[in-house]
Amino acid sequence: MTLKNDRFLRALRRQPVDRTPVWLMRQAGRYLPEYRATRKQAGSFLAMAKNPELACEVTLQPLRRFPLDAAILFSDILTVPDAMGLGLYFVEGEGPKFRHPVRSADDIARLAVPDMETELRYVTDAVRTIRRELDGSVPLIGFSGSPWTLACYMVEGGGSKDFAKVKSLALNDPAAMHRLLGVVTDAVIAYLSAQRAAGAQALQVFDTWGGVLSPRMYREFSLRYLQRIARELERGDGDQRTPLILFGKGNAAYLGELADSGAEAVGADWLVELGDAARAVGGRVAVQGNLDPVTLYASPDAIRDEVGRALDSWRDGNGGSREGHVFNLGHGMSPDMDPEHVAVLVDAVHTLSAR
Repeated sequence: MTLKNDRFLRALRRQPVDRTPVWLMRQAGRYLPEYRATRKQAGSFLAMAKNPELACEVTLQPLRRFPLDAAILFSDILTVPDAMGLGLYFVEGEGPKFRHPVRSADDIARLAVPDMETELRYVTDAVRTIRRELDGSVPLIGFSGSPWTLACYMVEGGGSKDFAKVKSLALNDPAAMHRLLGVVTDAVIAYLSAQRAAGAQALQVFDTWGGVLSPRMYREFSLRYLQRIARELERGDGDQRTPLILFGKGNAAYLGELADSGAEAVGADWLVELGDAARAVGGRVAVQGNLDPVTLYASPDAIRDEVGRALDSWRDGNGGSREGHVFNLGHGMSPDMDPEHVAVLVDAVHTLSAR
C-alpha cells in the first residue's frame, strides 16, 4: 500500500521533504478526553493495552485531531518483562510495579524470551489492526524499551528515585547483569522483529534510564546493547528498510557513538541544542527531537517561538538544510497538557519549516 504521507520515513532516510515531519511521544494519552473515555470503558490501562481494538482506537485518536506525520502503537514498554513472568500491575499514583522482581542469579536464570505469537500476540494483533485502519494515511511506529531501561524496572520492581538496586547488581555482579541484559536484548530483538512482521514501518527503542548511569557504566550496560540491537535486528534494504530510532534521556554526550551504531536515527532530549546534535552525528543519521515538553504549558506565541528556535538551531548545525530532522518532544507529554496547545505546536512545525 502506497503511503499518502511518507514525510516521516523520508526524513529518517535523510531524503528531501517539503516540511519537517512531526509526531509526539505519548501523543495518545490522558491529555485527550477521548482517551480517558476509552480507558474508562476498558476498566484499566492494562486492559486497554491488551485489547487490540481499543489499542487501535487510542492510537488513532490524536491523528483525528492533529495532522501528525506518524502514528505510534499504543502499548507499554513493560509488556516484555510482563510476558517473561514478572507480573506487571499498576498502582494509582505510583505507576508500574512487578510482583516478581529480578533480584538474584536464580531469578535471571529462570528468564526466557517470550513467544511473540502467544504471550505477546495482543501487541502484534494491535499492529495489524492499526495498519488496516490507518489505510496508508501515515506510517506506524512500533517500539520497545531498551534492555537497560527494562532491567531497571525488572530489578527495582517498579520506578525508582536512585536506581540503587539495579546499579548495585551491575557493580557487585557485572556478569549477572550482563546475563540479564543479554536475555532481555534477545527478547527486545524478537519483539521488534514481530512488530515489523506485523506491519510496523519504523521502530523506536526508548532508553529512558540510560542517563542515570556514569559514562563508563552507560557504555558497558546500555550502549553495548543498543549497538547490538542495531546490528542484529533485521530491517531490510534500500527504501524498503525499516528505520530504527534510538532515543535516550540524558544521552547528549553519546550521540556520536549512537550515530555509529547502525541505527537510522537517534533521538535527543531537550538538554542539547539541536544544532549541536546535528554536528555530533555529522550527517550519518537522522535526528529526532527535541522540544522541552514543558513548553506545551506556555502560551501559543511562546510555543511558536520555541518551535522556530529549534528549527533554526537544526538548520544552523546541518549546513542550512532541514533534511534529516524529525520534530518531536525531548520526552513524553503529560496528562494535564492542553490539546489546543498541541495543535499550535504541530501547525508551527509544518508552517515554519515550509518557509
